Amino acid sequence: MPIPSLDAIGAGSGIAPVAPTAPTRPTGDTEFASAVTGAVDELQRLQSTSNELSVAAVTGDLTDIHSAMIASSRASVTLELVAAVRNKGVDAFNEIMRMQA
Repeated sequence: MPIPSLDAIGAGSGIAPVAPTAPTRPTGDTEFASAVTGAVDELQRLQSTSNELSVAAVTGDLTDIHSAMIASSRASVTLELVAAVRNKGVDAFNEIMRMQA
């Protein structure tokens, strides 16, 4: 016995078929969470690269010390940025909690 198509099932029931919808856009909460997660992942990647280049510099395997210094500076600045964003987020949360009290 062949399986009827969805169009055939909907046609006899009097129920109008539902058109497929476009994917919904993430809400503000998930956008913020994905941005923070992306920033932390990028920070971890930069710190890992900086550590690898530092080890290579100490063992004498690094030919260009500039790349190690640049990687170290990028990791440091990114860490400061992530910490500042975290601190602002905590401050905003605390302010909202004070407003509700």
